[in-house]
Amino acid sequence: MSATDTARLRRTGIGLEIVTLTWNVVGVVLLGVLAWQSRSVALLAFGLDSLIEIGASAVVVWELSGSGDARRRFALRLIGWAFVLLAAYLLVQAVVALATGHHSSPVLGGVGWTAATAVVMFALAWGKHRVGTRLGNPVLITEGRVTLIDGVLATAVLAGLLLDLLFGLWWADPLAALVVVFYALREAMHIFRE
Repeated sequence: MSATDTARLRRTGIGLEIVTLTWNVVGVVLLGVLAWQSRSVALLAFGLDSLIEIGASAVVVWELSGSGDARRRFALRLIGWAFVLLAAYLLVQAVVALATGHHSSPVLGGVGWTAATAVVMFALAWGKHRVGTRLGNPVLITEGRVTLIDGVLATAVLAGLLLDLLFGLWWADPLAALVVVFYALREAMHIFRE
């Protein structure tokens, strides 16, 4: 691959991260308001996931602007720890909500935002994987998995919100938050093994 192609792909990777950052900054604010309105544990957890995604995207932009194995390993560890923090938070919140019988009041804004986020995150994850593979950049590929998990979480949260909204299944909201715990821990272990 020529230096021009490499530079173009790096710019594309940075562009994908900027779109991710922008979407998640808007999402953190919106999800904070929606979680407060609906008292939804899943939306609150999704807001935290957006904060972690912001951090992971910032790490990738930082890593793509430089080079070196030490920098790359450090960036991967940061992303791995973001997965661990996400899984720990979601596990605690979901268990507490289930144990206390916490009932949320789903709002249509939460349904709309999580549906749109699922579509956007799956598209961004695909783009990051494609660009990261062409660059041979494991940090961008790994952060693409973070974005994929964000899409999976959005889908799980959407399912929980819809089950609660349409059928009154209150436990679906905190249960939706548990779905991503498995994926987040799996990805963290994968990163730390590498």
